[in-house]
Amino acid sequence: MTTVNANGVALGIESFGDDDAPLVLLAGGTTMLSWPDALCERLAAGGRRVVRYDLRDSGESTTADPQALAYTLRDLAADAAALAGTLGGSPAHLAGIGVGGMVAQVAALDHPDAFSALTLAGTRAVAPGPPDDDLPDHDRATMNRLFARPMPDWSDREAVAGFAAAGAEVLGNDPVAARSVAARVWDRTPATAPEVQMANQLGLVFSRLDCAPRWRERLPGIGLPTLVVHGRRDMFFPVGNGMAIAREIPGARLLVLEEAAGAIPSTAAGQVAEAMLALG
Repeated sequence: MTTVNANGVALGIESFGDDDAPLVLLAGGTTMLSWPDALCERLAAGGRRVVRYDLRDSGESTTADPQALAYTLRDLAADAAALAGTLGGSPAHLAGIGVGGMVAQVAALDHPDAFSALTLAGTRAVAPGPPDDDLPDHDRATMNRLFARPMPDWSDREAVAGFAAAGAEVLGNDPVAARSVAARVWDRTPATAPEVQMANQLGLVFSRLDCAPRWRERLPGIGLPTLVVHGRRDMFFPVGNGMAIAREIPGARLLVLEEAAGAIPSTAAGQVAEAMLALG
């Protein structure tokens, strides 16, 4: 892992595979560890250079003030395009998961020449706040359970990891994997201040981000080969959101992971990698 300067900021990255191979750029949601190791390794084994990265104010990327952001969703999209160019892999296959999927959609619309293909995992086409009337919102009962839990001591690594594991169980994700990832995120967070740890673990940066203007109406203008991956059991962004994206991007392929929720499980890494590699 290291950092690379792109678009005026330092972005934390981790690389897999041959540096001379075609680039697959994985936008974190918000940290790079949203993308499972197994998937990165499968893509690299398929002849790709895989680089996963942290969004601003997450992981090892430039951290300013997660409480008062001085940039927008379109700036994060510009980061992705600049990073692809800096790495020497433009046009790159861009993939985004969760909130990183929103970054990826806008990046493909604003900077189409920087990318050769697009993968959107567990995301939706509107933010922030309630979705459009035709899109399913977060499952209310699940959200009530999720947000009813008391916050941990954000300065306590084990307490944070346990909190993440319990939240994953509520959401239908693998609690063992979530505990491990949360501990790794905690270790990689450059500041030990509890508010920074909390922002990294909960992705609070994105909840405060200016996402205007809307981009859903522009989706038919995406001309890149596109794969939409969504868990059938996703209670945070229910699968109807992924289905809508796949309908609205011309020629997009929808891959529904029947046993998955919001996270991509390691057991699905081969299936997702195969579909991504097929895009070119």
